[in-house]
Amino acid sequence: MSTDSKSNPFKELGLPEPLLKALHSVGYENPSPIQAAGIPPLMAGADLIGQAQTGTGKTAAFALPALSKLDLSKNIPQVLVLAPTRELAIQVAEAFQSYARFLKGFHVLPVYGGQDIRNQLQQLKRGPHVVVGTPGRLLDHLRRKSLNLKNIHTMVLDEADEMLRMGFIDDVEEILSHTSGEQQTALFSATLPEPIRRVAQRFLKNPEHIKIKSKSQTVDSTEQKYWTVHHGQKMDALTHLLEIEETDAVIVFVRTRGATVELAEKISARGYCCAAINGDMSQSQRERTINQLKKGQIDILIATDVAARGLDVERISHVVNYDIPYDSETYIHRIGRTGRAGRKGCAVLFVTPREQHLLRTIERTTNKSITQIKLPSAKDVADKRVQRFKQDIALASEKDQDPFFYKLISEMCTELDKSPEQLASTLAYLLQIQRPLKPAPERKVRQPKTSAERPVRGKKGPRTEGESRGKPRSSAGMSSFRLEVGRNHQATPSDIVGAIANEANMSSRNIGQIKINDDYSTVELPEGMPKEVFKLLQTVRVRNQMLKISKINSNTGSTAPRANPKSKPKSKPNLKRRPVKTFAKKSNADKDAQ
Repeated sequence: MSTDSKSNPFKELGLPEPLLKALHSVGYENPSPIQAAGIPPLMAGADLIGQAQTGTGKTAAFALPALSKLDLSKNIPQVLVLAPTRELAIQVAEAFQSYARFLKGFHVLPVYGGQDIRNQLQQLKRGPHVVVGTPGRLLDHLRRKSLNLKNIHTMVLDEADEMLRMGFIDDVEEILSHTSGEQQTALFSATLPEPIRRVAQRFLKNPEHIKIKSKSQTVDSTEQKYWTVHHGQKMDALTHLLEIEETDAVIVFVRTRGATVELAEKISARGYCCAAINGDMSQSQRERTINQLKKGQIDILIATDVAARGLDVERISHVVNYDIPYDSETYIHRIGRTGRAGRKGCAVLFVTPREQHLLRTIERTTNKSITQIKLPSAKDVADKRVQRFKQDIALASEKDQDPFFYKLISEMCTELDKSPEQLASTLAYLLQIQRPLKPAPERKVRQPKTSAERPVRGKKGPRTEGESRGKPRSSAGMSSFRLEVGRNHQATPSDIVGAIANEANMSSRNIGQIKINDDYSTVELPEGMPKEVFKLLQTVRVRNQMLKISKINSNTGSTAPRANPKSKPKSKPNLKRRPVKTFAKKSNADKDAQ
């Protein structure tokens, strides 16, 4: 692969060959404005203040210079990035990993609240080269002396104004005070309020100040909308979209190469003409697939961002963001594949509840509100199928019919002693088996809600312990679950709320009644909880006890402890009521769990 300056403009910025190779592999062709302006001074060792919106490519602007200065022979933290939220910390860590794919032995570690700190302690002992973390958890490690910042040569404050808004600015200053003061420091922020300016004046040395205004605009001819779906609902959501929408050609964007093949196979199995396109394909294969899309030989293309760069097919009526992009520039590039040559286009975004912050970032950067729509019901899909079925029959009936088929049906009516209507009904049934025209009974699937739609807790407080004996009574839309931790383990409702909210990334408002018993507890959680979340909660610990969460059978109402042959039954039940337990408000130390 050639990475000379002519074929790779990034080389002109002074980046080493392994990073240029990584940028080529992920499809970066030209530096964004923040990258072109920010990388040279950072490569030269200067401190930097970068004013840029999220989604302008600023992660690469600070990650690439930092990676170019790593000494991989030393397994010690050399780069520290502060991020306001766990989601951004994970996103930045993934970006570092992507850019460092050709740096042998590289190790990056994200640290944030809500994650098992013992695993973080083990990873820190192994010596990551880059640590990306949220202020609260980083302070925790500094106080435990599990993290030493004296060898940090690059410090980055990402989205500093957001950290100020969340109340972390004092924590940021304390973390900076643990550094040697000799490190290179870069501060990125969309705005520069006075508290951020004071931090810059105190900790940055003669910084260069660059300001980038995002010029990206979405296409006015493209309708933009989003569906809030759980990860496990995405396949059904995509199928419903293809059934309901009047589409011509569709391009579906996913994040990984493997996902293109897997999703293309699933869509093809549902009877659609579909193909995958990704970075593993040769140029000739890619061109052949695109030509098939242009000629109408395939109607759906499952693609990664890299493979779809430069894709220009006029018949693309819909772009589906099956996996939401991490930055706004990518979103703009994606939806630019439709609405071409004066035609109307439609862009649909699938957003999981934990990805709402990425949606808000896209709306803020593009200065455009994206309309939320609800998932179509099974009846909606069936009605659409019936409509198309009638249209197909009507069109076919207008054509001259071969006498052979008329004779065949007449003979079958006589042989089977059936009327033409009865035989036509049977034929219609056979035709619709793969795509039923009659809607199946609706399953009650919880529609994910945005934070604005979630009910506010407080109108109905938690019941006292010991109330509602016998069958557990669940609130509407909630199910009861058993947790293998209780009063004997010193567990409190606050412990349980904190563990579930942090590990499942669930708002505490969505956690219902909690009852603490001696050896176990019960909790109400929303119906339709994804399997991956349920599996995760089984291993979460409260007071050093694994929750081992299990759903309570609503028919039997059983909440009894699991059988233990060594335990002896109590002669008398303890009927003394305990004081009412209420949910504790989040302390400042809990903010970092966000």
